[in-house]
Amino acid sequence: MTPPPSWSALRSRWEATRARTDSDPPAPAHRTAFVLAGGGSRGAVQVGMLAELTDRGIRADRVFGASVGAINGAAYAGNPTREGIERMALIWRDVKGTDVFPKSALDGPWAFFQKRASVHSNSGLRAIIEAGIDYENLEDTTIPFEVVTTSLTDGRERWLGHGNAVEAILASSAIPSILPPVVIDGDVLIDGGVVNNVPISRAILAGCTRIYVLLCGPLHYHPPAPRRPVEAALTAFFVAIHARFMRELSEIPPGIEVVVFSGGGEPSAQYRDFSATAGLVEEGRAEVADVLDRYAGTSQDLTPHRPPAPPQPDPGHHTLTDVAAP
Repeated sequence: MTPPPSWSALRSRWEATRARTDSDPPAPAHRTAFVLAGGGSRGAVQVGMLAELTDRGIRADRVFGASVGAINGAAYAGNPTREGIERMALIWRDVKGTDVFPKSALDGPWAFFQKRASVHSNSGLRAIIEAGIDYENLEDTTIPFEVVTTSLTDGRERWLGHGNAVEAILASSAIPSILPPVVIDGDVLIDGGVVNNVPISRAILAGCTRIYVLLCGPLHYHPPAPRRPVEAALTAFFVAIHARFMRELSEIPPGIEVVVFSGGGEPSAQYRDFSATAGLVEEGRAEVADVLDRYAGTSQDLTPHRPPAPPQPDPGHHTLTDVAAP
């Protein structure tokens, strides 16, 4: 079995592709990063997480997003206030599956076999993104913000930190076969979660020493036995993207503090189901409150370079949350 790459190998790989990124991470001046993972309709859980973090006075110096995490991260980075989070919550609560994934006359399983780039257009998602942000370019955010995409030109991850915000977010959220690719600067881009669904490596390379990870699913992925071919394909995809996150989480360099907030339930093949939004928002808020209250109970100081001891697992808490530290 080939061993996973080390952090030195990951750094070398990143440095080799720096010329392809639209923005380079700054010198290690910023301390705190929010990393928002992908997770489809379960992204509503991140709204509750951001609300609780904001209420507790915890603010990011840098924000990194993948897929739906790019959508939520864009809204937060543009307006990192209670009012901004409430605006996000209102938008999420009003969204229906058909708003994001419009139906067509040929809607149904056969739509996946038609000769076109995707099952749905991205017009619905574009309207939602435009309603959620009030700036034009990524460099106009209040907090520095970057999104990850996957290049279909060469298969690499491409980071966007400048240029049209809506186009960049659409690219990062372009679920393969579900939503169409987005062309930026001649590069054909799709969902960033394909190559880096939980981009903690980008936060570390940007010099951040305290990283809050906002997941849309559980920390430990236990895939159910697939019953249909399409479920088997989706399960394989989820396993692949989760494997990189767990590998990077196990190789955090010394002096880096990573706090992971779990999103609870497993990913679903029902990508158009937004019926659980209200509950997910409250679940996210409760998760952050529970994790941070447990840390406070250990009398540990959440100070960079002095990572706290991991909390003791609660057998009754199905969304086990960890601190990753050497």
